[in-house]
Amino acid sequence: MTTILNSTKEDIPEIFRLYGLATVFQATKGSFVWPAFERSLVEEEIAARHQWKMIDGDTVACVWATTFSDPQIWEEKNADPAVYIHRIATNPDHRGENLVLQIVGWAKQYAKANNKKYIRLDTVGNNLGLIKHYRRCGFEFLGLFKLKRRY
Repeated sequence: MTTILNSTKEDIPEIFRLYGLATVFQATKGSFVWPAFERSLVEEEIAARHQWKMIDGDTVACVWATTFSDPQIWEEKNADPAVYIHRIATNPDHRGENLVLQIVGWAKQYAKANNKKYIRLDTVGNNLGLIKHYRRCGFEFLGLFKLKRRY
């Protein structure tokens, strides 16, 4: 049985270990890979209670972050009442266990508790395998978008 909790500062090494493993996995699939994330980003998410972990026994099965705003990706739709899920990184020992479905179940409750109507996520690049997986988890594919550059 798994448990979902807020991540803590003590989890930061494991979060970055899972990010690193996810990046290696992305590269093996021939898709775009995540950029290096700043430690300060994760620290801020932890302080704001927007960094999450799924625990299976004594093991972190996966981690992810949430936010209530993502204007760079969602542009005008950012005004919608939504929870945005970012950077799901799964422990390789737990791949294939449909953890995203568990995250979706949790996110429905989390969205309701925070008066949000939508649950949204995205993937970097044209990751067809991940897009297909997210669709199997109940998400609607809205298309590919080129992000506007930030200056």
